[in-house]
Amino acid sequence: MADHGSSSAPGFDFGDEEQVGASRAVPQARRVAVLLPLPLPEAYDYKVPAGMELGEGNYVEVPLGPRHLLGVVWGPGAGEVSDTKLRPVAQRFDIPPMPEIHRRFIDWVAAYTMAPPGAVLRMALSAIGGMEPPKPITAYQLGDPGRLAELRMTAARRRVLDLLADGPPRPSAELALEAGCSAAVVRGLADAGVLEPVLLHPTRNIPAPDWRLPGPVLSPEQAAAAESLRGKVAAAGFSTTLLDGVTGSGKTEVYSEAIAACLEAGRQVLVLLPEIALSAQWLERFATRFGAPPHQWHSDLSGTQRRATWRDVATGAARVVVGARSALFLPYPDLGLILIDEEHDPSFKQEDGVIYNARDMAVARAHLGAIPIVLVSATPSLESSINADAGRYGRLDLPARHGGASMPDLKLIDLRLDRPPRNRWLAPSLVTALTETFAEGEQAMLFLNRRGYAPLTLCRSCGHRMQCPNCTAWLVEHRLAGKLQCHHCDFTMKLLDVCPSCSAEGSMTACGPGVERIAEEVTQLFPDQRMALMTSDSLIGPHAIREMVRRVQDHEIDLLIGTQVMAKGHHFPMLTLVGVVDSDLGLGGGDLRAAERTYQLLQQVAGRAGRAERAGRVFLQTYMPEHPVLQALISGDRASFYEREADERHEHGMPPFGRLAALIVSGEEETTVDVVARALGRTAPRSETVQVLGPAPAPYALLRGRHRRRLLLKAPRAVSVQPLIAEWLSRVEVPGSVRVQVDIDPYSFL
Repeated sequence: MADHGSSSAPGFDFGDEEQVGASRAVPQARRVAVLLPLPLPEAYDYKVPAGMELGEGNYVEVPLGPRHLLGVVWGPGAGEVSDTKLRPVAQRFDIPPMPEIHRRFIDWVAAYTMAPPGAVLRMALSAIGGMEPPKPITAYQLGDPGRLAELRMTAARRRVLDLLADGPPRPSAELALEAGCSAAVVRGLADAGVLEPVLLHPTRNIPAPDWRLPGPVLSPEQAAAAESLRGKVAAAGFSTTLLDGVTGSGKTEVYSEAIAACLEAGRQVLVLLPEIALSAQWLERFATRFGAPPHQWHSDLSGTQRRATWRDVATGAARVVVGARSALFLPYPDLGLILIDEEHDPSFKQEDGVIYNARDMAVARAHLGAIPIVLVSATPSLESSINADAGRYGRLDLPARHGGASMPDLKLIDLRLDRPPRNRWLAPSLVTALTETFAEGEQAMLFLNRRGYAPLTLCRSCGHRMQCPNCTAWLVEHRLAGKLQCHHCDFTMKLLDVCPSCSAEGSMTACGPGVERIAEEVTQLFPDQRMALMTSDSLIGPHAIREMVRRVQDHEIDLLIGTQVMAKGHHFPMLTLVGVVDSDLGLGGGDLRAAERTYQLLQQVAGRAGRAERAGRVFLQTYMPEHPVLQALISGDRASFYEREADERHEHGMPPFGRLAALIVSGEEETTVDVVARALGRTAPRSETVQVLGPAPAPYALLRGRHRRRLLLKAPRAVSVQPLIAEWLSRVEVPGSVRVQVDIDPYSFL
C-alpha cells in the first residue's frame, strides 16, 4: 500500500493542494485537447466550432473514426496536428464541467496504477447518457371545453375530467390508473380535443438528508470519538483517521456525526462499502438518523438510476452518496468527507481493467482535495494499523460494545478429537450447541466460505475431476440448481450421471462441503427449524438482501447458513450462536495476507453473535487449533497477532515495509504468452535492492480462456517502482494478441 500519510506516496507528488472546481476557459480556444474514455495514453486535439465556448472540464461529443464519443476537455490543444486535419467538436453538454480536482485525481490514479488516463476516465463516465437532460414526458390537461358538448359522457370519462379539474397535468398511464379506467379512455378524450398534451420535464424530488435531526444517545467513548471527527470536518483540511472499534461498538453511529457536520457545512459526503450486502441495514439506519435515504451507486442499479444519480452528483444535488468502490470516480463538485467502512476488506481492490485499491485511492483523493477521510473497521488492515501506530494516521478506539453487550465467548473445536460422523461436517459439540440455542428460542448462524454443494466432483472409478474448460479451476456443484459451475468465468453444465472420461455410470461423487451440503445436513438434524441460505447465489441484488435481513430480524428464520456476504455489518439481536464449519479455509496457499485475512474474516463472523442483551457463543471447527490465527482469536490478543505479522513482513521486506508490483502476461496462445513472459524476465530490472521473481505460471494459469504468467517485482519502501516498470516495459515488444497488466501493490496473487 502506498503511504498516504502526511507525506506523499513514494515517487509521486500529489501536486498543489488548492482545489478549483470552476471551468477555466482554454487559451486560444480554437483547438482543445479532449480525453476520451478509451485505453489511450493522451488526449486528442479537436477544432472548436465558431460560436461554441469551451473550457477545461466541459463534457463534449466528438467524432473518432466513424463513431461519435463522449469526452472531456482536458486542456488546450497540443498543436501537433495541422488545423486542416482537425475534426470539430460535435456538441457541448449543458452540465457543470468536471471539477479540476477530479481531473487531477484521474491523472494521479492513471500515473500511480500505470493505466492509460482514458481507461481511468472511462470509470468516471460509467453512466453514459447522464450528460443529457431527462427526456420530457407527455402529459394531459383539460383542453377545449367547447368539445364537451360533442362528447358522449361516461362514468370513466367523468372520473378522468374530475381528476384534471382539481390537479396538475398527468401522464396517460397515471390518469388511467387513478381514474380506474383503460388507457383507451384517455386517448379517446385526447383525440376528441377534450384533453390537450403538454410536455413535462421530469424532476427528481429526492428529500435531502437533514443533519439537524437528533441522533441516538452516545456513550462517553462514542461521544468523544464523534467530537474528534466533527473537529476534523470543521478544520476542512486533509487528515486520515482510523476508527477502530470492536463489532457492535457503534462505529456507524459515531461516524454519522461526521456526516452531519459535513452536511451542516454544505458539502458532499462519500461513503464506500465493500459489498452491496452491507447496504440493507446501513441504509435503514441512515434514513432513521437523517430522515431521508442517501444516493446509492452500485452495479445493481438500472441504467436510468445510474444516469440520474451521476447527474445529481455532478450538479451537487446528491449530498450523500453510498456505494461500491466505483463511487469514488463520480464527479463531486464539493466533496467534503470520505468514509471507508470495513476498510480492510479485499473487495475494495479491483482486479480487472484498471487495477486499483479504492481505499488507497480514496486517501489520495482526500489528500488532493484537502479533506478528511475516515477508515472504519473492527479489524483494520495491517497497513492502516501501522500507519496509525506511526502517527501518519489519527486513531480513535472503541474497545467495548455499545449498551453493555458483551463480546461473545469463543471456543475451538478440535476436529481431530471431536469428529463429525461419517459423511457429516458438524462436530457433535456444535450440534449440541445448536440444539440448546433452538431450545432457548434463539437464532444461530453457520458460516462456510464455499458456495454451492461441493467444491469438487470426481469419478470414483477412474479419478477424473470435473474442471472448467476455460480456467484452471474445478467446477463447483450446485445441486439445488442441478448444475456444475465455474466461479471464475461462469461456465456451467448439467450434473452428470456418467463419467466423461471412463463412461462409468453412477460414479460421479461430490467431494467436500459447500453451504448447500451443510444445509442438507442441518435439515436432517433439525427438520422443524426454519433455515435459509445467505450467499451471492441465493440473494441477487439489494432487495433480496434487504428481505432476508428483515426475515432474520423478525425471527422468521431460526438458522442462517451462508458465506462471507453475511459475515459483516449485520445486526441480529436474537442471534446468539455462530458456528464456523471450516476455520482453516484460507490459511494455506502461501498468500502474503492469508493469515491476516483469515483473522479478519473470522473475527467479523464471530462479531455477529450476542450483539444485544443475550450472551453470544462462537464455535470454530479446526484441524489446526494451535495455529497463531486461531490462538489470537481465542485469546482476544489482536495486538500480539498484528505485531507478529508486522515482524514477519518487516524481516522479509514485504508490504507495508517494502514495495511489490506484479506483471500479469496473458493471451489466448500459450506459446506467445511464454515468449513475452520470458523476454520480460530477461530484461527485468535487478540490483542489490530490486528483485524480480518469475516468470512463472499463475496459480490460475488459465483464466477465462487466457493463459497467464506472472512476474513479481520487489523493492524497498523508498523506491518508486512506476518509473522502473515503465522503462522495463519499453524494452520488450508486446504483440497485440498479448496483454500485460500492471498491478501496483498486489492484493491477490492468483
